Amino acid sequence: MEKQTIHVIGGGLAGTEAAWQIAQAGVSVILWEMRPNRFSGAHHTEHLAELVCSNSFGAMASDRAAGLLHEELRQLGSVVISKADEHAVPAGGALAVDRGRFSQDLTETLSRHPLIELRREELRVIPEGIVVLATGPLTSPELAEDLRGFTGMEYLSFFDAASPIIVGESINHDIAFMASRYDKGEAAYLNCPMNKEQYLQFWQELRTAEQVELKDFERENAKFFEACLPIEELARRGEDTMRYGPLKPVGLNPPSIPPASGGDERGGRERPYAVIQLRQEDKAGQLWNMVGFQTNLRWGEQKRVFQMIPGLENAEFVRLGVMHRNTFINAPQLMLPSLQFKERPTLLGAGQLIGTEGYTAAAAGGWLAGTNAARLALGKEALTISNTTMMGALFEFISSASPKHFQPMPPNFGIFPELGEKIKNKQERYGRYRDRALAEIREFVTRNF
Repeated sequence: MEKQTIHVIGGGLAGTEAAWQIAQAGVSVILWEMRPNRFSGAHHTEHLAELVCSNSFGAMASDRAAGLLHEELRQLGSVVISKADEHAVPAGGALAVDRGRFSQDLTETLSRHPLIELRREELRVIPEGIVVLATGPLTSPELAEDLRGFTGMEYLSFFDAASPIIVGESINHDIAFMASRYDKGEAAYLNCPMNKEQYLQFWQELRTAEQVELKDFERENAKFFEACLPIEELARRGEDTMRYGPLKPVGLNPPSIPPASGGDERGGRERPYAVIQLRQEDKAGQLWNMVGFQTNLRWGEQKRVFQMIPGLENAEFVRLGVMHRNTFINAPQLMLPSLQFKERPTLLGAGQLIGTEGYTAAAAGGWLAGTNAARLALGKEALTISNTTMMGALFEFISSASPKHFQPMPPNFGIFPELGEKIKNKQERYGRYRDRALAEIREFVTRNF
């Protein structure tokens, strides 16, 4: 039987991973990517796997949800995680990458594979045969309409936002200090401290700063994804909301704080009232991302308000924050934990389109959808992964959650089946989850590959 060529639609993290796994299984694949002929509202380059929000894949430690998913993907031969490891930049306990080199390397790697054909064209209808749909949360209107006709359902929607990026040389290092929380790991974050007066002034300006009008559909029908709220939305929720979120000062004690930033005349060591953290974007440390500062403020307002932050008075922004609509399907009604559509098993989905949240989850979905697409082409049954792994738990959740209240889900230990015994200590419990998951992944690989 001649193996049929598989179509992968979308060159983001999920589509890139899916195409690679299909080709590595010995099956020809056409990877469709509409850029550079047509750009979404969030993309800026034509490279595959462009990271449009943060450059961080989340915590590295395997007793953290994201870190466990990283390690599962390493065991499974993920090309996305392999390249993330290769292009990692200092970020404390997080896996962050030089986003330019990361996406360029993936583009070149896939382009060189003899079984991958990269077509820079926009598909407006879902083709026949075996297809992986990985068009992400910014699917083009025409293809979205075709998918809507197939499913008979409207999309669910929420708004997502990206943080500004600052030139490192423009940061005042007499005020900003390098540190990690509780001095754990390398001091990889730049921290801009605020005293109470500075914080309250900043909070007031942020609440009233002018936002960009959301024109693509009525604002009242939009939902914010709670893990990626615009900073101004957090400010409007209360005076201390930011201080218990991205601006929390806990565990950050600078060696000295200049008087203008809250210290006394001798250079006090008192803990700041609030702290804005910056994370390194590139290997050279020339670019820094404002952690947790996703925003929909007008660009002029961003400069005005964010330059109120001590240490950022003369900040030069290479990218200002942007906000865009994310859309996702109601996966519990439509999908199996193998990432096949119930009504068309030869159509598979992956990434934010199906309601997973985060870069690593997108790569994980691409891995399973691509692997199963290749298996179907080879006359084999599709695989599912045990819900005692982070991958399996995530895909079981999106295929079995309540359709009425379905929202995108990031990797987390709350979706795991319980252990056989009660363990009160959280770190010990997470360690046990990790050990169980990695043992299952190793067994899964042994059984199937």
